[in-house]
Amino acid sequence: MRVFILVAGAFTGAHVWQETAARLTAAGGAAHAVPLTGIDPARPAAPEHVGLETHIDDVIAAIDSVDVTSGREIVLVGHDYGIHPVLGAADRRAERVTRVVYLDCGMPQNGVPALAAVPDQALRARLAEGAEAGGSQGVLAAPARDAWERWGSTAGVGEAALGRLTALAAPQPLGTLFQPLRLTGAVAAVPVTGVLCAENGASIGMVQRLVDFGDPASAVLTEPQVTFFELPTGHWPMLSCPAALADVLLRAAAGEGHRLRPAGDDAPAPAHLRPFPLDVPELPRDRRGRVDLYVPDGEGPRPAVIFVHGGPVPAGARPRPREWPTLVGYARLAAAAGMAGATLDHRLHDIADYERAAADIAAGVELVRADTRVDAGRIALWFFSGGGLLMTDWLTRPPAWLRCLAASYPVLAPLPAWGMSGSRFHPAGAIDQAGTLPVVLLRAGRETPEIAATVDAFVTAAEDGAVRLELVDVPNGHHGFETLDPPEETRPALHHAMRSVVTHLTR
Repeated sequence: MRVFILVAGAFTGAHVWQETAARLTAAGGAAHAVPLTGIDPARPAAPEHVGLETHIDDVIAAIDSVDVTSGREIVLVGHDYGIHPVLGAADRRAERVTRVVYLDCGMPQNGVPALAAVPDQALRARLAEGAEAGGSQGVLAAPARDAWERWGSTAGVGEAALGRLTALAAPQPLGTLFQPLRLTGAVAAVPVTGVLCAENGASIGMVQRLVDFGDPASAVLTEPQVTFFELPTGHWPMLSCPAALADVLLRAAAGEGHRLRPAGDDAPAPAHLRPFPLDVPELPRDRRGRVDLYVPDGEGPRPAVIFVHGGPVPAGARPRPREWPTLVGYARLAAAAGMAGATLDHRLHDIADYERAAADIAAGVELVRADTRVDAGRIALWFFSGGGLLMTDWLTRPPAWLRCLAASYPVLAPLPAWGMSGSRFHPAGAIDQAGTLPVVLLRAGRETPEIAATVDAFVTAAEDGAVRLELVDVPNGHHGFETLDPPEETRPALHHAMRSVVTHLTR
């Protein structure tokens, strides 16, 4: 028999687990939703007396309440903030815990407070400033009914459930966010399962790509004791699909789930390292700082197309994005059309890095324009995937020398879990400022629903403005279609899009 100890996220209490717990019990297990001190009405306390360690003690007490001699296996489930006290408790009772389930949350590290996991970047910055000023004794007010989206997608949560979530929400003691998580390392031996919620912007495919990038820090995710599940819902599956969540938790406890493919010489080539589908000239690269230039022989100066990779890409990823076959292939394709092609690296290593990445791109563009082989008055920028948000600055203030923007399967508005509400990086909200700037958009017909929704919003906004938007559809294409889909379906789209960009540069 298994005992599921369930720990809720910020502002919420044991009540959110009611339906999921009932289903776990009906399936023959036992379920205990932990009331957290200072948040749950069952355990009132003054905020100044409540920190992360308080909640770790709450979870340890729940573990210790299970009779050691009963033979029951203990599965700890942490949602959102709840993963922090779960890990703290599992680290101190590692011999009692058979599995830790990360429910739509990050992977907290030793010495890092839960504040780092607050999704709303602006709020996180304000809280950090308050902590530095000594304001760590109060509470963070619970969200209003229309503000839960800032903490995660409410997709699938009905109006009644959302109303109850709001009515029962409690302020979060700031000490729970500011006190660092302290781990001895014992928890590393406990098997883990990640349950990802696709409509909150997370998927197994995204995690696999992190591993494929070659970042050593992601290698732990491929260990045999690590499994994954994915649910097609928002950030609160215990409210939106309790039956499906209970089923996943039961399967996770049994050791089931998807296992990630390790990176390395014996693994198949990941999508971003597969060959470019078009025949392009083998031009040598000319490396200038963060930029690689591919310039055809002959007299210049000539127009340039600068290709901006997506992300986030871990800092330890090797090879670097500007060396990926797809980016190099696009740059050489531009060179075959008589243009200078350029790839550049930027430091979009985390969702919080868009400001830094935007500065890197601006600097890289100026480096390209300063090259004597380049016509500084005729430049196009071409963005990919998560780099699509970086189009915003060029839409809002297009310089005279920018003749065209292009994008392949881009993200054109922040996804729910990215915590970028109010951020300037929102192309779908900026396109009305682009004037008559040409934009060429390669659209994947089989894009993930979350990203497709951002593209649809962008296209709708473009229809109401003056921007000259050209859509190049790949009806059966997936995100990253150049190396994922059959070449005969992608080649015509790539040639079409490049011809359009070259036309805008040479008029």
